[in-house]
Amino acid sequence: MSPEEVKARGWKELDIILVTGDAYVDHSSFGTAIIGRVLEDAGFKVGIIAQPRWDNPEDFKKLGKPRLFFSVSAGNTDSMVSNLTPGLKPRDKDAYSPGGKTGLRPNRAVIIYSNRIKEAFPDVPIVLGGIEASLRRFAHYDYLSDKVRQAILADAPADLVVYGMGELQIVEIAKRLQVEENIREIRDIPGTVWKMEVRAWKELKEKGKRTTEVLARDTAPEAARFFKEYIEIPSFSEVSQDKAVFAKAFRTYFLEQNPVTGKGIVQPHPKTIIVQNRPMRPLTEAELDHVYELPYTGEAHPSYTEPIPALEMVKFSLTTHRGCFGGCSFCAITQHQGRMIASRSIESVLREAKKLTEKPDFKGIINGVGGPTANMYGMGCRSWEKKGVCLDKACLYPRVCPALDTSHKKLLELMQRLRELPGIRQVFTGYGVRYDLALEDEEYLEELCAHHISGQLRIAPEHFSKRVTDAMSKPGKEVYKRFVEKFTAFNKKCGKEQYIVNYLMSGHPGCTLEDMIEMAEYMRDRGGYTEQVQDFTPTPMTVSTCMYYTGLDPFTGKKVYVARDKKEKAMQRALMHYRSPVNYELVYEALEKAGRLDLVGNAHKCLIRRKE
Repeated sequence: MSPEEVKARGWKELDIILVTGDAYVDHSSFGTAIIGRVLEDAGFKVGIIAQPRWDNPEDFKKLGKPRLFFSVSAGNTDSMVSNLTPGLKPRDKDAYSPGGKTGLRPNRAVIIYSNRIKEAFPDVPIVLGGIEASLRRFAHYDYLSDKVRQAILADAPADLVVYGMGELQIVEIAKRLQVEENIREIRDIPGTVWKMEVRAWKELKEKGKRTTEVLARDTAPEAARFFKEYIEIPSFSEVSQDKAVFAKAFRTYFLEQNPVTGKGIVQPHPKTIIVQNRPMRPLTEAELDHVYELPYTGEAHPSYTEPIPALEMVKFSLTTHRGCFGGCSFCAITQHQGRMIASRSIESVLREAKKLTEKPDFKGIINGVGGPTANMYGMGCRSWEKKGVCLDKACLYPRVCPALDTSHKKLLELMQRLRELPGIRQVFTGYGVRYDLALEDEEYLEELCAHHISGQLRIAPEHFSKRVTDAMSKPGKEVYKRFVEKFTAFNKKCGKEQYIVNYLMSGHPGCTLEDMIEMAEYMRDRGGYTEQVQDFTPTPMTVSTCMYYTGLDPFTGKKVYVARDKKEKAMQRALMHYRSPVNYELVYEALEKAGRLDLVGNAHKCLIRRKE
């Protein structure tokens, strides 16, 4: 991170410099650490510039000019999500900054960092990666500006985007640049996005008008090959002017997010043509083991004098797998990690756990084991190898697919062996459990209650109205009720008193005041009340964001209700905290507007009391 550290290594220059909006933490839960270690493992000299000042290019010069390229990421989250609340107010804490300080990264960090790099070193290639770049790789709805913005590669002065989990792509790019290949000629790596000149695109389309048979024996076989491997979607100009066209484009690229059968996507922009290659394959078990067993220190860089809150949350946790076949509409994992599960071996996870026990500040408790979803480790579907994930149906919605292997056997073995390791007292899974999946394996649920919950289990039903859970592609309240019954029964059997904490959401597309009142009534009838609530935040490339912007379901074309008015959104959120005195006026107004003043009064079933 400093010229002194470069000199101490005996290096005269760096091959690659990674720029990140997060503080630098050498832990495998942080994307920059993984990419840095993977490149180092491949033989490259890597430097890191973390949270640079962005008002001038000086901070971007401190490690000198890299021999190969800069790689730019906003960090583990989109910079807008890091900096702003769902109400677009500045957050009072940034978990990825020293001491939780705010203001250490700009909005649209990837674009701004790229501009400063280009000012400092105009001729050095720039590769974009991480969640911000990955999910803004096409024209997308931008919540901050409330409009459709261009693909990030059309806005940033960069050469390539690595989308998804980028280990294979970034090493391949580095190796090609190592042999002096021009970055503008690197166009065939899966899991990358590149730019084509408008003139070249017009020429290619003109050649493509001729039939494949003619092209096969003509002078332009590359055009036939290109249009066999790539699909053109509506241009930026079209999707920014017509919401139905935006939804159509979204549906096309969403369905091509399949590393086995997916095709590349082309989206014309006014000054450039954005070309996405087909997705990169998931890592194999051996590759994933190798990535997670690279020599991470597990610590923040020693230059920091204050703790990094995000590290404190994950320092003694274990990543077991990647991907999620849950398919929640509001989640972008499908478009980033994919639906296919890539799992580490049990032995690899155990080796990492043993290293945790050697840390002087380890207290014998592993506080998390899993991936995007805790209980998908080792799962799969027999169709994945040959055709990837199904395009015509989801894995868990509206019900668990019978073709899916929902056995928790491998996960149970892993958890048992972790518990038996010397130096480990407890192994907790207090969050991230997909409860409809857990219901498929009662042995897992009983083991979870008996050994792996520290008093509370956090789950995410998100809502209790069928209309809303359908829009979210989540299981309805009947499934939730069955889970609660089983959870209660197994805790009783184990002789434990443990509780469920629910994560709930307001303002999701499809959600009306009536739906929020239904949720409030359900919580009242259960005797439950939760502080774990959030407003829906439209983030790029999710199904829910497409519905929010267009008012349409991109797969059916049907209209979807969207609460856009700030007052209605505030009323929806207030209904989740209907007991709070500060929400009385909003709750009353919501009940009045919905024609439900029967819920105002002193009766047992009322949500709020009538003021005298």
